[in-house]
Amino acid sequence: MMSLPADWLLRHSVVMCLLLHSLVLMTFCFHHAATSCSKSCYCSENESGEKTVRCSNLKLTEIPPDIPNDTRRVYLDFNLLTKIPSNAFTGLPNLVELDLSHNALNQLEPGAFRGLGFSLQFLDLSSNKLVRFNPESFEGLRARTNLTNNPWHCDCNLQMALTRVDLEPASLTGIVCQTSDPEETGVQGLAFLLAPHIDLCVVMKRTTDVAMLVVMFGWFTMVISYLVYYVRANQEDARRHLEYLKSLPRGQGKSEESSTISTVV
Repeated sequence: MMSLPADWLLRHSVVMCLLLHSLVLMTFCFHHAATSCSKSCYCSENESGEKTVRCSNLKLTEIPPDIPNDTRRVYLDFNLLTKIPSNAFTGLPNLVELDLSHNALNQLEPGAFRGLGFSLQFLDLSSNKLVRFNPESFEGLRARTNLTNNPWHCDCNLQMALTRVDLEPASLTGIVCQTSDPEETGVQGLAFLLAPHIDLCVVMKRTTDVAMLVVMFGWFTMVISYLVYYVRANQEDARRHLEYLKSLPRGQGKSEESSTISTVV
């Protein structure tokens, strides 16, 4: 068997060592990027290795994009967040607790918590500026949610929206109506879910019923008008034909008159 030159083996060994070293370095970098702490936050781990990221009271206006994807708990309370965009937390599949309380949140975009439906157990949205409840924002979410201390506006849209979410039922008791439509329902200051006798859709139902009655009356009027017009038009045609027959010679007129009468009959 032909032996390989020593310098050839040496060169290839060096190349293989460099490739292996590069692979190990890349793996370490990727792991570090995925598990390192966010630059603007403080991270800690418990005895079980569960990571907590605290970004409280940092005057943040946006959610940090570099939260490690193995994080279990995130605290973003006491910041200046005004909205949660769609897919804001899709990179955190293991998140069990999310605190967004004491911000200035007035908008939760559709799919704001998408991807957290199977992991998230507690969501805190208390003490914000949420007015409208959008069920699409809580898509697939089953977590226990704190919705207290928000200036909720209770109307028919809210009443219908509550049936379309899978949040833990007790969570919805945190929706206390600051304003309502219609105003005279007296629901202001009450937890809407605890006032089942209140029907905020009654005005819409009445409006719909009135609209249906108006439409039905309109169609009925059109049908009656058409029938009256049709009868009057036939009567006018018959009168003109009879006058024409009377103007004919007597024998021919009787014959055509008999034919006309038999046709009408």
